[in-house]
Amino acid sequence: MFDFSIVTQWFDSLLRDTCGLGDFWTILIECVVVGLLILVGYALIAIALIFMERKVCAYFQCRLGPMRVGPWGILQVFADVLKMLIKEIFFVDRADKFLYALAPFLVLIGSVGAFAFLPWNKGAGVLDFNVGVFLLTAISSIGVVGIFLAGWGSNNKYSVVSAMRGAVQMISYEMSLCLCLITAVVLTGTMQISGIVEAQIGPWRWLLVQGHIPAIIAFLVFLVAGNAEANRGPFDMAEAESELTAGHHTEYSGMGFGFFYLAEYLNLFIISGIAATVFLGGWAPINIGIAAFDNVMDYIPGIVWFMGKTFFIVWLLMWVRWTYPRLRIDQILKLEWKYLMPLSLVNLVLMTVVVALGLYIK
Repeated sequence: MFDFSIVTQWFDSLLRDTCGLGDFWTILIECVVVGLLILVGYALIAIALIFMERKVCAYFQCRLGPMRVGPWGILQVFADVLKMLIKEIFFVDRADKFLYALAPFLVLIGSVGAFAFLPWNKGAGVLDFNVGVFLLTAISSIGVVGIFLAGWGSNNKYSVVSAMRGAVQMISYEMSLCLCLITAVVLTGTMQISGIVEAQIGPWRWLLVQGHIPAIIAFLVFLVAGNAEANRGPFDMAEAESELTAGHHTEYSGMGFGFFYLAEYLNLFIISGIAATVFLGGWAPINIGIAAFDNVMDYIPGIVWFMGKTFFIVWLLMWVRWTYPRLRIDQILKLEWKYLMPLSLVNLVLMTVVVALGLYIK
């Protein structure tokens, strides 16, 4: 498995030794390069997800989806991006202009911050702290504030209702998300994202296999709660078009709306990436204990494993969205507080017992 830290160390030595730059300029240039890579990757993945969503939706509805712009409709998303960039950005009368303008940036900051925690390959994690799971959940929570401020600052009754729905839904389902991640931390013994992946390297070492029943339960609950956290169907009550027009971003146009649109799709990718990292080994290859097979799998780059697992989960969540009807807000909250959170608590205790008694697969 290729270690990407070789590339980062080479770039660091190039700036320090070859170019003769000091610590300040070296760190500044490295931060700028990493920031640009994150933003470019963020935008490209958003474009790919929007196109994938349209095609998957069309497949489930027995139609073709976008086909006119470019071969197989590939350039349709780029045309939509261009249209959004040149649209006028307006402000709403009697709105709180500061909160109205701040909300899209908070949503995007929370999404980009969580995106930076994803480990793409061995040695290719941008943010990798010893309390990574804790920081990841904390930074991703910023998006809740942005959604609430968008509805409140717009001074629109539909947007306010949407903001309240979105805030209470996302805060509620964060409980189950965190409990599922803590269940994985109990099994691996670390909160560092790279440490969780490294604990899954080897034959049959994925957490779904190691932790068997409690890990499978945590994985399934995580997918359901993650879908709700990303405001995706059937949990998209905050954007219920039949009731609230466009929800909390009804009064936004141009890139103000574009930021919400980007964050929604990237939150789907982030939830899928975290699920793939924590429960399916992330960039770790599939190893089954047969030397010839394992050697071939090790030649496949880690980023291919990570992207493959992540897009597989993305496809599962899109399948769910276009299969099940939208739930009512009372059903959404009942599902979390009466079923998912108690199940997650019991499952956490079960995982603790499994680890304490050594009943997991070693």
